[in-house]
Amino acid sequence: MPLFAARLAALALLSVLAACGAPTSNPPATSTVTPGYEGVEDNGYFIAPVEARFLPGGVPRAEVDYAGPEDPGTIVIDTYARRLYYVMEGGRAWRYTVGIGREGTSLRTGGTIGRKAEWPAWQPTANMIRRYPEIYAPYAGGVPGGLESPLGARALYLYRGNRDTMYRIHGTIDDASIGRASSAGCVRLFNQDIIHLYGMVEPGTPVKVRSLEESLALEGPWINDVRGNAVPDTPENRAAIERAIAADPANAAPNAGQPTG
Repeated sequence: MPLFAARLAALALLSVLAACGAPTSNPPATSTVTPGYEGVEDNGYFIAPVEARFLPGGVPRAEVDYAGPEDPGTIVIDTYARRLYYVMEGGRAWRYTVGIGREGTSLRTGGTIGRKAEWPAWQPTANMIRRYPEIYAPYAGGVPGGLESPLGARALYLYRGNRDTMYRIHGTIDDASIGRASSAGCVRLFNQDIIHLYGMVEPGTPVKVRSLEESLALEGPWINDVRGNAVPDTPENRAAIERAIAADPANAAPNAGQPTG
């Protein structure tokens, strides 16, 4: 394994540990490939297919009815339901599942897309290094764009006015993080999804971040499942979480069954 890849694998693991307190178990891998998430050749890089275990019902992108008040051409981020919408004409939208920031770091206000980049380089901010030096200090000099970059295949840079907020909507090398609150604050998508979204977005695109009240009104309540993924707060999901915790309490995320946000 190349040096950068080994280090980034450790970074991803430490990020999960920092967010959840204990590693979580995943179901066995499967060879089934979900349509839209096949392997992709892109600009000389091969993006591996997303394993079906990371794409349970409701996670793959979908064109859906949209009841929010935002104008077509708006990106809407719901950090509670861990979803991103790209609003279209006719009351429709593309819906994507996203990973968000750990508690206290998640994006709370919007802005506009100030710029966009393919296969962007990545460098941790001074604040990231200060808060988590053991994770980010080794990368203070940055990581070049490519398969080992934490920003993945594409990045959309969030600005407020002419100022870069340092938040990005981007791809990821860590498919297991989608649906969880485990990043340093940015909004991450599967590489296949950020490529799909990127083609529709231009600089100047408005970005709206929903409040908790807006999320509850439009999405209903959501909770963390046993792996730390966001799922609707239903009796069926609560029962499944309780069964999973009882079967393997050591590997249950400490926020399992708790409201997202």
